[in-house]
Amino acid sequence: MIQHVIATTVALAAAPALAAIPAAQDEPPGDAPGSGELTQAQLDAVERGLQWLADHQAADGAFGNLSHYGPHVGITGLCGLAFMMDGSTPGRGRYGDNVDRCITFIVNHSSESGMLAAQTSHGPMYGHGFATLFLAEVYGMTPRPEVRETLRKAVRLIVSTQNEEGGWRYQPVRNDADISVTVCQMNALRAARNAGIYVEKDVIDKAVEYVRKSQNPDGGFRYMLTTGGSAFSRSAAAVAALQYAGIYSGEELERGLQYVDRFRPPASGTVSHYFYGHYYAAQAMFLAGDRHWQSWWPAVREELLQRRTDEGFWRGQAGNEYGTAMALIILQMPNRLLPIFQK
Repeated sequence: MIQHVIATTVALAAAPALAAIPAAQDEPPGDAPGSGELTQAQLDAVERGLQWLADHQAADGAFGNLSHYGPHVGITGLCGLAFMMDGSTPGRGRYGDNVDRCITFIVNHSSESGMLAAQTSHGPMYGHGFATLFLAEVYGMTPRPEVRETLRKAVRLIVSTQNEEGGWRYQPVRNDADISVTVCQMNALRAARNAGIYVEKDVIDKAVEYVRKSQNPDGGFRYMLTTGGSAFSRSAAAVAALQYAGIYSGEELERGLQYVDRFRPPASGTVSHYFYGHYYAAQAMFLAGDRHWQSWWPAVREELLQRRTDEGFWRGQAGNEYGTAMALIILQMPNRLLPIFQK
């Protein structure tokens, strides 16, 4: 299996950064990708949500000012991804200027070490992972030369801070690891490889082994190797991480998907880390294919529409900008516009 992962990730490195996910094969020729999965209520909610985000972007390009974190590279990266999933690219499209300003803020908060952070008091590796993912997704869409160097240094930081277990933790040190931070870095590395940034095969292999060792007998995943029962959010993240590494079948994946499916809305309504979990669960079910996606998608779509505020945004644990960005990313998955969502 390790050889399969290596071969798959090497192939992914050669994938063009601008490639969009093709329409599902069962869609009639000429139909827009995902057209059968969209509803007018969903389209209206996305429209209002994107406009709400655009209205709340700071002058320096930052998002996160409405959270207890303050300006935040991770939240900014997620908001940038939400705009890109509408079809906007840096300087082009309805929200092209917003995407470009997200880039500016993140690049301006890159240190010599490669760390992307506007503040470091709340587990900066989370923010670093999401910001790196955004830069990797936008890399082939912008002529700005500083993006490549910023992305390259950000990837080097992730690689250099992987611990002996194969994972990552809140701080950029190699002391210990947990599954949620590890998945965030794996997602960023997958996107970077898609964009042509070199990542050693051994780094991917060790990360995959860490995720595998984290699986419990019930199919879910524990928080750390030495402690913790299964839970929805981290299990959804772990399943998605295996798929990012090229593992699309097998007993471990099926058991993970079955565990996550136990929380299909409305069963997930009161879980902790709601948006983090659904962000990864939607990707996992999407990549798992029709049988999983066709049952998961309508349920999460309707639940997200119900959770939206009258003002058009979503309240999230890390602030309203975070919750809104996560909800918009999920609701726009049928658009199939980001390279990271490719098999």
